[in-house]
Amino acid sequence: MANLNDPALRSWIDIPPTSDFPIQNLPFGVFETDERGPHLGVAIGEYVLDLYAVAQFGFFSDLDLGPKMPKVFRRRSLNQFIALGRPAWRAVRQRVSELLRHDNPALSSSLEVMRECLVRQSEARMLRPIKPQNYTDFYSSIEHATNVGMMFRDPANALLPNWRHIPIGYHGRASSIVVSGTNIRRPNGQRKAPDATAPTFGPSQQLDFELEMAFVVGRATELGTTVALPDAEDHIFGLMLFNDWSARDIQSWEYVPLGPFLGKSFGSSVSPWVVTLDALEPFRVAGPVQEPEPLPYLTQSNPHNFDIKLEVAIQPEGSEETVVSRSNFGLMYWSMAQQLTHQSSNGCNLEVGDVYASGTISGATPDSLGSMLELAWKGTRPRPLADGSERKFLLDGDTVTMRGYCEREGIRIGFGEVTGTVLPAASI
Repeated sequence: MANLNDPALRSWIDIPPTSDFPIQNLPFGVFETDERGPHLGVAIGEYVLDLYAVAQFGFFSDLDLGPKMPKVFRRRSLNQFIALGRPAWRAVRQRVSELLRHDNPALSSSLEVMRECLVRQSEARMLRPIKPQNYTDFYSSIEHATNVGMMFRDPANALLPNWRHIPIGYHGRASSIVVSGTNIRRPNGQRKAPDATAPTFGPSQQLDFELEMAFVVGRATELGTTVALPDAEDHIFGLMLFNDWSARDIQSWEYVPLGPFLGKSFGSSVSPWVVTLDALEPFRVAGPVQEPEPLPYLTQSNPHNFDIKLEVAIQPEGSEETVVSRSNFGLMYWSMAQQLTHQSSNGCNLEVGDVYASGTISGATPDSLGSMLELAWKGTRPRPLADGSERKFLLDGDTVTMRGYCEREGIRIGFGEVTGTVLPAASI
């Protein structure tokens, strides 16, 4: 079997070197057009390869994809395809890579086949790539957790005693996870000012973004079983960009004693493309040294972090965007493998399509902080934008865009972007 990550591989499709989607990537998503869909697709350069059309032309007929093929490629989510298992994912990615290589005319030699199988991304409407079964949000950046502890608790003891021992997380609202491009309405909720005697109700005045990555579970487990850390990545299909929109004033009033609730559940945005772990393999890095060493079930010997460069931009309505943060997923203190192992350690069952978000990804420098809460330091240090305005938190009409990619040996493996525009709060 050929190495699908080989930097020497080339496609017969012209792909700019700055593209997130070279032949070495081949992420999966779901799209539709006025004439077709919803269909599963693979991103290649500026195009979407329609997997249902590819199957209709018989290019997958010799693969063991079960009785649901080709219907599995005509769905509104990747869930049924993911449920086929890792051998099926790899077989499809392998065949797609073969069909797109510069020296293979099987697909490219027929104008009719190309017209049916390739759709320009500019003409496709991307759908939410997965139907989330469950959603867990972690809190796994030591820089972010330290900054929040300094702002809201004791600066001398910013981290709570359990933070270095356990991947902290909470169960979120899967129903409000939306695809990139979906507008986000400013939430209403209860807020209590520090000097007030009672709370008030109304639109959040401290709307924020959180720069995160999320992984998708690709293999289910039975209730009462666990997943050992060396096996954890066998249960992960791939990764997406994730914006965990947050209403800080609502959150700060409600989170004691049970944690986040309405300050988080009004919307979370995901990128439309899921990049497989196989595509990210060349970009593994070791995470931060964990001190003290975790308990044995969370002790990892192999690198489980990934060098994914991330950025966040804010674009006020009618103006240009400003990149306000640049960070890296490789900075995460707790890895995805540790997160998944801990999630299942009490016997909690995993389901195909579960979404696990990393928590805000912040670095150690002022330009690498992953939220406005940190960038403007709880509103005390307004962040200037390119148009001359400044932000403590997000305003109505602001568009937040997050991007992410890996790069090595001239090959860029990207995630596209996740974007959303803030709408005014609904009237009550």
